[in-house]
Amino acid sequence: MAAVVTFCVMFAFWVVMSGKLDLFHLGMGVMASALVSWLSHDLLFSGHTKTLLGTLGEIGRFLRYTGWLCWQVVLANAHVAGLSLSPRAMERIDPRIIRFKTVLKTDFARFVLANSITLTPGTTTIRIQDDTFYVHAITTDSEGDLTGDGAGGPGEMERWVAWVFEGGKR
Repeated sequence: MAAVVTFCVMFAFWVVMSGKLDLFHLGMGVMASALVSWLSHDLLFSGHTKTLLGTLGEIGRFLRYTGWLCWQVVLANAHVAGLSLSPRAMERIDPRIIRFKTVLKTDFARFVLANSITLTPGTTTIRIQDDTFYVHAITTDSEGDLTGDGAGGPGEMERWVAWVFEGGKR
């Protein structure tokens, strides 16, 4: 069953991304999706124990998170552009390595958080060791966003990821 669902997801993604509905492109999509499904169906649904309703809820939460993340990328782009165009750019840029412990329990949630951090301009996840993230940030503003309230609580992005994948609070 996981292979069939993986095929459907991959083929839908192929159709949306290619935008071509002729026989050649659809045939290539079927072949590529079938190959990817055969090779990786166990990766997409590894350890998946949620019901259909739970999975649909997770998809809905993920779509809300994606919208929020896109807005954060826009804000971070504006911040980095402001830094680069500032006459005092060298004074405002204060690169640093931030270390923080995550409350996320699953590897997939940590994977999503690491990639979300890296997608946001001005920050790059450079290492994850056990439950500790190491992130390069271009300014101190980014540090507060990632490390949360300073009392060891998760940052806003981490709270979103926990809400989507682990049932945490936003």
